[in-house]
Amino acid sequence: MADSGGEKKRVVVIGGGVAGSLIARSLQDEANVTLIDMKEYFEIPWAALRSMCDPSFAKRAVFSHSEYLPRGNVITSAAANITDTEVITAKGDKVAYDFAVIATGHSETGAYTKDEKFSQYQTDHEKIKSASSILIIGGGQTGVELAAEIAVDYPDKKVTIVHRGSMLLEFIGESASNKVVHWLKSRKVEIILGQSVDVNTAKDGVYKTSGGQTIDAECHFICIGKPIGSGWLKETVLKGSLDIHGRLMVDSNLKVKGRSNVFGIGDITDIPELKLGYLAQRHAGIAAKNIRLLMKNANDNNLNVYKPALPLSLIALGKREAVAQFYCLSCIGRLPGMIKSGDLFVGRTRKQLGLLSELQ
Repeated sequence: MADSGGEKKRVVVIGGGVAGSLIARSLQDEANVTLIDMKEYFEIPWAALRSMCDPSFAKRAVFSHSEYLPRGNVITSAAANITDTEVITAKGDKVAYDFAVIATGHSETGAYTKDEKFSQYQTDHEKIKSASSILIIGGGQTGVELAAEIAVDYPDKKVTIVHRGSMLLEFIGESASNKVVHWLKSRKVEIILGQSVDVNTAKDGVYKTSGGQTIDAECHFICIGKPIGSGWLKETVLKGSLDIHGRLMVDSNLKVKGRSNVFGIGDITDIPELKLGYLAQRHAGIAAKNIRLLMKNANDNNLNVYKPALPLSLIALGKREAVAQFYCLSCIGRLPGMIKSGDLFVGRTRKQLGLLSELQ
């Protein structure tokens, strides 16, 4: 590691999602921080589905990286390579580092500017508003929360979820899943399990499932998992640090295995826990503490340990209700909804990044 002789250490954060943005913000006063992200903005991801139904909600949930990182440097580009000493961007920038933090989560496509993102939300909103029938492909958290938002805001629309699994929200328990199914069906949402849909074969608004069932829908939304954002690492010095699933292997201090000055945080890691936003924020906090310790003493062995989180899940069901599961206990309705569903933690997340909770 470079000895900067009393100068601030150089910290390069790759990925401007939940984990990357927070650690960059946390370290900007103690290090020369550079954030590399293909987007010019940060988006609070758990607010995205609300923004599709109500584009005005996005005004608080989408903001430029520079707003929360005034004393850092932002490079708008994808990362293309990392060596032992620098990160190379797709645009050709070479950014030297003393510490690197990899937080590239899942692969992103599409909107790279704020204007493009707001336009995308407006387009999705018009699709939802004008359609009398909507097909949602995927019954994980994204698909369920989108179906719930539409069912609450537009109760007269016909919403259908097609999910290839045997139950919705497979990462939670059967009891909580059944509660969600009952809630959705009570709002006239049709649920088709154990089947998939190839949208490329749809004709004139008619979709056919893998089981031969036909669905009439005026529009569709694909809500299935995105690929892990580690493809750019496969030909780098960190290729041996990826597991068979493409996740970045980290130790209990969140250092990439085999590396003393490279950290991995957020959804890209192989930590055995659910990939949730509040856990990515915890990763950022632990990694920031450890980088501070190592900036003072490169040989510090008394680093903070990250312990995988307890299994807590909270899924919003519109603006007032939610389902929560903690271990084998689950509940649904207004009580868990009071925790998450009203503001979707947008104000809290803005405060964590040093911004006002409300726009002025």
